[in-house]
Amino acid sequence: MSALPPLPPEASPRARRRANLIVIVIVVALVGAGAWYFWGRAGADALSKAADATKSGEAKSGKAGKGAGKGARGGLDPNRAQPVAVAEAKIGDVNIVQTALGTVSALRTVTVRPRVDGMLQRADFAEGQLVKAGDPIAQIDPVPFQVQLAQAEGNLARDAALLNNARLDLERYRTLLGQDSIAAQQVDQQASQVKQLEGTVKVDMAQVDNAKLQLSYTHITAPISGRLGLRVVDAGNMVRGSDTTGVAVITQVDPISVLFTIPQDSLPRVLTRLRSGDKPAVEAWDRDNKVRLAQGSLVSTDNQIDVTTGTVKLKAQFPNPEGKLFPNQFVNVRMVIDVRKAVVVVPTAAIQRGNQGNVVYVVGADTTVAIRPVVTGPAEGLNTAIESGLQAGERVIVDGVDRIREGVKVEVTEPGGALRAPAAGREPREGMDPKKREEMKKRLEAMTPEQREEFKKRREARGAKGDEAAKPQ
Repeated sequence: MSALPPLPPEASPRARRRANLIVIVIVVALVGAGAWYFWGRAGADALSKAADATKSGEAKSGKAGKGAGKGARGGLDPNRAQPVAVAEAKIGDVNIVQTALGTVSALRTVTVRPRVDGMLQRADFAEGQLVKAGDPIAQIDPVPFQVQLAQAEGNLARDAALLNNARLDLERYRTLLGQDSIAAQQVDQQASQVKQLEGTVKVDMAQVDNAKLQLSYTHITAPISGRLGLRVVDAGNMVRGSDTTGVAVITQVDPISVLFTIPQDSLPRVLTRLRSGDKPAVEAWDRDNKVRLAQGSLVSTDNQIDVTTGTVKLKAQFPNPEGKLFPNQFVNVRMVIDVRKAVVVVPTAAIQRGNQGNVVYVVGADTTVAIRPVVTGPAEGLNTAIESGLQAGERVIVDGVDRIREGVKVEVTEPGGALRAPAAGREPREGMDPKKREEMKKRLEAMTPEQREEFKKRREARGAKGDEAAKPQ
């Protein structure tokens, strides 16, 4: 065998370093594989032993341990009747409320224009001022009209003197005619002259009255009571009756009206009440439905339905002494279009939505729960009318229904009763002072539907916290 040829001198060190690097990588890989093999088996054995120990511990604890685990997860004792808040179905009246978006409109709007032409001497009002009918607003230069009045009065005085002289001559001519000193034709001519002068005097009197009227027009007063707008002309300008902007604009804001629309399907109920003389009550709320601005009544309906929207326009009138309603303001309108009288009423919180529709959980005399399908009617505030499926006097669950099923027994409490852990700093509802209870009732009635829903959520949240505090440690 022949020997391998020697490596070139310049390549030998580089080849040696590459060979050494390959050897080191192989050795490290072998060491790592061995460590993983031995240490992995030891860890698996340890995990197997721990699992066997856990199973043996569970076998010793038995069913009691399982039951305790379920109790810890649910936080409830399955052998104990669950406390629930109930309310009794009652007979009451429910208002059917129609909501709409309305626009405030001034009852009357007047653009005050001058009735004579002239120079505006002064404006006797402040912008935004409330005025009454007859209050001075502006003054036009009266001098030209005073001159016209003087001229008319002079003409009247001259013609009145001529008429007086003509009447005296007529009396003389009649005397002479009786003495057969003059012809009758001369007397008739004088009588005709007197008639002409009487007509002239009447014309002069009319001219005097007209001059006085024109002079009175220089003193501009408010034709209606209301609020003045911004000044549209300043003193020193010539104003004319043909000016479209006028001198000022007055809007009557007390009382004030609101225009709104309702669906045509609700119109028959409204017309029935209007024909009977019963004007439905209307409330105006702010844009967020949080503050009631005014309360009034329906005045009239439009004479036709808008075919493009299927709605009809209505007009309501409101007293507005505090100025809470402003012309062209957008408001939310609520109108009671009908009243369902003597119907079964339950709290809205008692109605649950399920696969079979609306249901209520009825608590029987033996405190057993039964699920009852019901047909709901109109809702008002915190209460809802029940058309069928429930009788007056039956008790329905209003709080705690999430822990109840068909046929279980429950422990009945009043809403907010003593079995519920009260929040810090608060006492149970049953210990509430009657005055405070009445105050709370008024507050609830004054709330909007959104506020009542928020209040209900907060109450349920407080109740959930109370249940957590009542759990055994």
